[in-house]
Amino acid sequence: MKEKLPKRILMTADPIGGVWTYALELIRGLAAYDVEVGLATMGAPLTRGQREESSNLGNLQIWESDFKLEWMPDPWDDVRLAGEWLLEIEQRFQPDLVHLNGFVHAALPWSAPTLVVGHSCVLSWWRAVRGSPLPAAWENYRALVTRGLHAADFVVAPSESMLTELRTHYGPLLNCQTIYNGREIGLVDAHRKEQFVFGAGRLWDEAKNLNALASAATQVPWPVYLAGEGEIEASSNVHMLGQLPPAELLGWLSRAAIYASPANYEPFGLSILEAALAGCALVLGDIPSLREIWQDAAIYVEPSDTTMLRDCLLELMSDQERCREFGARARKRAAQFTRERMVDSYWEEYCRLVRDSIEATDEEKLCAL
Repeated sequence: MKEKLPKRILMTADPIGGVWTYALELIRGLAAYDVEVGLATMGAPLTRGQREESSNLGNLQIWESDFKLEWMPDPWDDVRLAGEWLLEIEQRFQPDLVHLNGFVHAALPWSAPTLVVGHSCVLSWWRAVRGSPLPAAWENYRALVTRGLHAADFVVAPSESMLTELRTHYGPLLNCQTIYNGREIGLVDAHRKEQFVFGAGRLWDEAKNLNALASAATQVPWPVYLAGEGEIEASSNVHMLGQLPPAELLGWLSRAAIYASPANYEPFGLSILEAALAGCALVLGDIPSLREIWQDAAIYVEPSDTTMLRDCLLELMSDQERCREFGARARKRAAQFTRERMVDSYWEEYCRLVRDSIEATDEEKLCAL
């Protein structure tokens, strides 16, 4: 009998951070396997730019909502309503598999097998950023995320470090794997580099630690440009660009000589990958996930040490050959994280999950005879 391949996948995503970029990149790649994706979005309305970006994908159908996400304040009524909405979509779309980019909804009574991707979580964020016990108000989150993870048929994390965090906070995971995120290799051209530092991310997110970069900027000669949602206190040497459309962001990366991300929590970091593809020298927070991914292709700084960050930036600024060398190292290392490699890894797991689900159903039918 010919093996049944997944042809329809229901996926969840939010348009707030890197999960949106990840989801579209995966959906683009799945077109090569003739897969249609139904994307259910939650958390915020899509922007005009996101609608335009997604409209170019012929294998994508979108259901849009603004239900609160599980990590937002007091979300549980919305999470329940979103669950009902998702089950209705499953009935209409009839997917072969459900790919969840969140945790809690994995515990719903899905008809199709489920794969959950742990891009980040509140408990690991809290430990890395706050370094204190989780407040009691988050215990419901812990319980529901644990339930979702253990209900999923398969769990994926974008780094070994993040997979370790999931196991640490939510217990052993029997069926799990690391699949690194990827981007198209020809995504951005590395133009002649200009003498400025670039940083990007949600400015309000303490994990990105862009306040440290803004502080270090007061003591370096090159200008520092920051892109992202929110505001931080900054000197005259820091230029706030706001939230940039994808094409404009890539244009800045193509010209930046240095990309700085002194993060104290970053399970993968798609913007870092984009900067590396553009040939930027990388100055990154010295945390396990970034060491795992970038190895000797970046310069690492203690996230809390603004003086160390300043000194690393000054060293690269004063030694153009070293700056170009690290830009070349980053670009070479980035070639390991391609869209094709990511998509092929997911496809392998999708096929296995669908095959296992069919075999389990057939076995149940035999037992019922």
